[in-house]
Amino acid sequence: MEALTELVESLPDGVVVTDPATLENYRYDWSRDTGAGTPVAVVRAEDAGQVQTAVRWAASYGVPVVPRGAGSGLSGGASAVDGGIVLSLERMRAIEIDADCQVAVVEPGAFNAEVKVASREHGLWYPPDPSSYEICSIGGNVATNAGGLCCVKYGVTTDYVLGLDVVLADGTLVTLGGKRIKDVAGLSLVKLFVGSEGTLGIVTRAILRLVPMPLPAATLVASFASVVAAAEAVVAVRRTLRPSMMELMDRATINAVEDFAPRGLDRSAGALLVVQSDAPGDARTAEIATVEAACEAAGATEIVVTDDPEEGELFVAARRAAFPAVEARGALLLEDVGAAVPLLPDLLAAVAEIAERHDVEIPTVAHAGDGNTHPIIVYTPGDADSERRARAAFDDILQAAIRLGGTITGEHGVGRTKKAALPDQLGADVMVLTRKIKDALDPDGILNPGAVL
Repeated sequence: MEALTELVESLPDGVVVTDPATLENYRYDWSRDTGAGTPVAVVRAEDAGQVQTAVRWAASYGVPVVPRGAGSGLSGGASAVDGGIVLSLERMRAIEIDADCQVAVVEPGAFNAEVKVASREHGLWYPPDPSSYEICSIGGNVATNAGGLCCVKYGVTTDYVLGLDVVLADGTLVTLGGKRIKDVAGLSLVKLFVGSEGTLGIVTRAILRLVPMPLPAATLVASFASVVAAAEAVVAVRRTLRPSMMELMDRATINAVEDFAPRGLDRSAGALLVVQSDAPGDARTAEIATVEAACEAAGATEIVVTDDPEEGELFVAARRAAFPAVEARGALLLEDVGAAVPLLPDLLAAVAEIAERHDVEIPTVAHAGDGNTHPIIVYTPGDADSERRARAAFDDILQAAIRLGGTITGEHGVGRTKKAALPDQLGADVMVLTRKIKDALDPDGILNPGAVL
């Protein structure tokens, strides 16, 4: 392919890779989307200039470009496209901390965990913390507007993005925002690109707001006979409080975690709530007491409270282990539907009903404090009937969330696996508006085609 030779020659040796084994490694993200194609090349860019070169080449030949970070996405947002290129940002890893401005200037390939470590050296903290924070990249976090375990109190990625450098579909590099905390000059374009899943532009640098390190947290762990009872406790707590963490695990998840890496969790519990408070002094004690009272009123069968941060982290680590633990049980279809907090019991009840109706296992975890659930549908690979029932359950869960006035994705993104349900949530007029924005910024449709829209 003469055009591909031009791309190879325009970039340093080793940046463009075309051997089949490497191409295979870049076809999928963690969702293992069965519709993933095979790219003609992978461009492992080392700086923003190389990203521009690759995008300009793609624009001149009408070649699709799929941006990719660490490949930890859960909705097929980084699935490769036949005949396209995968533009990997994994080599762009620089992190600079400006302690005076309390910001991190970060390239997109840097891991979330690396930003946290670099910030901590200056007594600062980057709050967004997806369960995969140790292996997910900042570029991917920005692309999906990732959340995490502490988002109930501290918010999600968009709340911490002050500025972006973005390469547009024609190869133009634009700088948006900056280190300023307050800035309302012009349209809020930074917010437009956060969560756009690489369909509007490719992020090559992010300026992230940092905050002082939080105080050590107290941890409460409560067991319940059912997920609905646990959810009712969450609703009661959230009427008056915003704990720094409020996570839920159902029985199937608890047992999957215990099978995967035993931690001494109660296998007989219908659900487990892990709640933390990092409020100062007496306020922390009062918050935990209020949570404990709400759990007791909702019928908690056991409640444990600890002020030991290391002991508390053991329970948090068990929650973070949910996805790899369930993955060991079979092939997965991954959801992250959400609803308003008062409707959390209804959403969890709907998931349980769908699991029974389709005769599929659906372990469920949740960032319960903000109504964001992660039903994980397990099926047997190679078993056509098992996969059919799993996909029917997947679609029904999306529709259940929409009926409750909720969302088909709270933090993983629409990607390719959920886009069929997007019009049902947004409606025809909003879909038309969304398409107009996409067409204005990417008129030839080369940026992550097939994702979201």
